[in-house]
Amino acid sequence: MTTIGNSHPKVVDAVREQVAEFTHTCFMVTPYEQYVAVAEQLNRITPGSGEKRSALFNSGAEAVENAIKIARAYTRKPAVVAFDHAYHGRTNMTMALTAKSMPYKSGFGPFAPEIYRAPLSYPYRDGLLDKELATDGELAAARTISVIDKQVGASNLAAVIIEPIQGEGGFIVPADGFLPALLDWCRSNDVVFIADEVQTGFARTGAMFACEHEGTDGLEPDLIVTAKGIADGLPLSAVTGRAEIMDAPHASGVGGTFGGNPVACAAALATIETIEREGLVERARQIEQQIMDRLLRLQVADDRVGDVRGRGAMIALELVKSGTAEPDAELTEKLATAAHRAGVILLTCGMFGNVIRLLPPLTITDELLAEGLDIMCGILGDL
Repeated sequence: MTTIGNSHPKVVDAVREQVAEFTHTCFMVTPYEQYVAVAEQLNRITPGSGEKRSALFNSGAEAVENAIKIARAYTRKPAVVAFDHAYHGRTNMTMALTAKSMPYKSGFGPFAPEIYRAPLSYPYRDGLLDKELATDGELAAARTISVIDKQVGASNLAAVIIEPIQGEGGFIVPADGFLPALLDWCRSNDVVFIADEVQTGFARTGAMFACEHEGTDGLEPDLIVTAKGIADGLPLSAVTGRAEIMDAPHASGVGGTFGGNPVACAAALATIETIEREGLVERARQIEQQIMDRLLRLQVADDRVGDVRGRGAMIALELVKSGTAEPDAELTEKLATAAHRAGVILLTCGMFGNVIRLLPPLTITDELLAEGLDIMCGILGDL
């Protein structure tokens, strides 16, 4: 959320200025330049070289819902495919897209129809059964596409929505080639490819967007959903995409009272400027090197660390029972609880509840990061 740190001076100044000017008008009633400026910046920095449009909302879930609406309006088809381990939000539609029942879905159904699920490329778990599947993204994509063809069919499918690196699902990085192969299939079958970059966007992974890591020239999704780090903690989200797709809904079909609030827009403009001016994309890569160096050494020393994965300042370790690949949710919870008592906030995630995720602000110092890693590794050694 606070990618550039809590209360960054640039954001504080921008918000103060905006609050003193005006706090709300509703963009659909009285448009204002701050909304337009954010849309222009998103069109500039998101992957894709063609003409683009952006629409602003309040939360990641709201933006995901609108991305689905836009895709359905464009294709005039109803079905949507999401993936194993996926998380897209807690509204009715996004709960349907989300894989994990507790705590996100249990007791809240029935959910939106025409949502289907396909297997994700999960190199660590795939490799336990088929080593080739773990490293060959195109092979993993062929498995996925086969399931989609059989369960849904391209003629019925409006969109495929995927996190380039899964967040709540356990920071799963698909095998190289998986996402490009999936995108190629979508393009060949009039299916909108939606990249949910709510958690991965805005320099978090060592690129402005995680899609940029894929292939030689990066991945260009049809629609990209952003939120969280977009405004350094203020409520703002967006859907950005190809102009012909974004223009598909009828007038007033997409919008909301508070979407693109001017105060949040001011924070977003300051955040984007800070990321670029302070070189935080490169800083995320430096953070990755420091964390991965420490955790890979930990993995060699402790066989309960089954996998270390991620990109940039979005790194996770998957904990398993010693000598096995069986998920150890109990150990994971003990580690997170003990670390919290020691002053280090660790969040758990993953379908099996056995993943510790590290998401430091990109402004963290090497010394503070090392201190946090020391505490975490020390606690794990004592458990």
